[in-house]
Amino acid sequence: MPKDLVIVESPAKARTIGKFLGGKFVAKASMGHVRDLPKGKMGVDVDENGFNPTYTVPADKRKIVSDIAKAAKNANTVYLATDPDREGEAISWHLIKAAKIDQSKVKRVVFHEITERAVNEAFDNPRELDYNLVDAQQARRILDRLVGYDLSPVLWMKVKRGLSAGRVQSVTLRIIVDREREIDSFKPEEFWSLEALFPVISKGDEKVDFTAKLNGIKGVKGRFRISDSDTVKNILADLDDADYRVDSIKKKDKRNRPSAPFITSTLQQEAWRKLRFTSRKTMVVAQQLYEGISLGERGSTGLITYMRTDSTNVASSAITEVREYISSKFGQEYYPKSPKLYTKKVKGAQEAHEAIRPTSIWDEPSSVQQFLNRDQSRLYDLIWKRMLASQMNDAVYDSTTFEISAICVGSDKKYDFRANASVLKFLGYRRIYIEGSDDSSQQNSEETIVLPGFEVGDKLNCESLNPEQHFTKPPARYSEATLVRDLEEKGIGRPSTYAPTIATVMDREYVKKEQGSFIPTKLGIVVNDLLIAHFPNIMDIGFTARVEEELDDIAEGERAWIPVLKDFYDPFTEMVSRAKIEAQRVPRNQIDEESDEVCEKCERPMVIKSGRFGKFLSCSGFPDCRNSKPFIIRVGVGCPECDGDLVERKGRGKGSKTFFGCSNYPNCSFAINRRPIPQPCPECNGLLVSSGRSNARCVSTITPQCGFSGPIPEDEVSQVAV
Repeated sequence: MPKDLVIVESPAKARTIGKFLGGKFVAKASMGHVRDLPKGKMGVDVDENGFNPTYTVPADKRKIVSDIAKAAKNANTVYLATDPDREGEAISWHLIKAAKIDQSKVKRVVFHEITERAVNEAFDNPRELDYNLVDAQQARRILDRLVGYDLSPVLWMKVKRGLSAGRVQSVTLRIIVDREREIDSFKPEEFWSLEALFPVISKGDEKVDFTAKLNGIKGVKGRFRISDSDTVKNILADLDDADYRVDSIKKKDKRNRPSAPFITSTLQQEAWRKLRFTSRKTMVVAQQLYEGISLGERGSTGLITYMRTDSTNVASSAITEVREYISSKFGQEYYPKSPKLYTKKVKGAQEAHEAIRPTSIWDEPSSVQQFLNRDQSRLYDLIWKRMLASQMNDAVYDSTTFEISAICVGSDKKYDFRANASVLKFLGYRRIYIEGSDDSSQQNSEETIVLPGFEVGDKLNCESLNPEQHFTKPPARYSEATLVRDLEEKGIGRPSTYAPTIATVMDREYVKKEQGSFIPTKLGIVVNDLLIAHFPNIMDIGFTARVEEELDDIAEGERAWIPVLKDFYDPFTEMVSRAKIEAQRVPRNQIDEESDEVCEKCERPMVIKSGRFGKFLSCSGFPDCRNSKPFIIRVGVGCPECDGDLVERKGRGKGSKTFFGCSNYPNCSFAINRRPIPQPCPECNGLLVSSGRSNARCVSTITPQCGFSGPIPEDEVSQVAV
């Protein structure tokens, strides 16, 4: 008797689903997309047939398609169980076309978690293919092909061959370049703060000091700011022998609500803050948790819901389960009277989707840890705690604000000092989870401050006035977390595009990462400026966001996809034509980086170029002088095995990782994968390397038994790449 066929994207997903469906079904994996636009040509008919795409089956997918086609012919019903989004819908559609599956056999099943209940419910309620989602995915793919295919040759003509541009990646590059220019053009402004120190004798005859900060002048409206030292001197003169008294005391309970369960963007942000996972790594590990992990006797089990989502909705059954867990494990004081609901206003958010959560809150991180690798365990712990905390009671603080008047002698002028105190009264959700911060200055802001017991009218003795000079700081460079946050806020891309977009601008060497921050390269800046000059619409953030909204409209059936492409393409081709004409008139942009090296053959300066195997030094007199040599980055640490220096190197081949080897290679072959630290081991004077964000370990070859591991001194932390 023929079995029904189920098609999914990956073998892991096939194993998990197969366990639930039993022997009546056979599950096969498509290994992602089975058709795409061809390589080497546009593959889109823009002239006569209304943007008709030509799809081909890549060579590495032909056997897969052939096997699926045979299985489909022998099956009574073909269930397409690809992911529950536009990409998944398009994969299903491509499978039908590529494998020539009889559409009368086809049923589409959708589930947001790979659990027995969800899978069985989906198979009990199959639906038709949603062609609005298919059209939206086709429109995105064709748009990206049109932009990349027409823009990239302009870069080849104006900069160098092999470069690429993209509708979303180029705007992402612009955001990073714009931030770097903000930093470069930033001019710090001076300002001052003034704190008053008040000693108080407590009931136990213990002296307790507390401070209050100058907040303004009584009766003077507007923002108060001390701009220079002369102003500080005048204020200090006014406050000489001033009388201080408590003007008002305001007390209130301050409630702090837990964060919503994760969506794709917030998971990527928090995984960077807490785990230092890149967006790409976060999505790879989350995919593994979603598709299924072998849990011993339980077999393959999906531990989290679908990880590409922009909705904070949570199924009522999941909320009920979490609330039962809270009541059972933590008691009624942590159990809210009613469920907490979250509404995340993301354009194009599909409310039918759920937030990223554990498929069962009873699968505690400690109970599944033995079956997970380190990365899976850490990410699952993060998702589990965030979901649990989201349904717990608020944290409650006793918040007190003291307003203190400084009455100047011989005048009516009064200065207003303010002291704020916050005492954590009830932990609430904070017992489980505290959200990370992108601002390191806020990391210690949760410290409890206690103010002494005062009453209105009490006089205070000011022991000292302490002015402090400050300067405004430039905006911070983007990290993985802040870049994803801004892409989401600006409407650039969608959950599925953040990770590949960031990876692309890195792979193209338009952007590099130093100590966790993105910095545009000279090449990236040249490409960005060229694209802005010739393609202002493509590089316009607002325009790109509007295109995303139009793609959302297609997915919701409110727009037809071909008119959207036509409205975009007609003015775009005019810009491309003008740019190509201009490119023929103007010489290529120079993107070589300057160096301190001098050519030993002709004494001209050498420049840093990028080649097949990475960067190298070349004489600026090329082609008259063809001298070149390896580009070496010295790390300020001597080789422990000879008199050479350790230098940064990169292996050959795409995806090769950076390592650190001796400058005397091949005479000395010493090499390590971790970044060396310019400080000897405190126990054996051997070589220290980075072993984390602020830790080091000894890798001495002279004293192998040393085994030192500990924190890096503060003055060295900044030199260690994360």
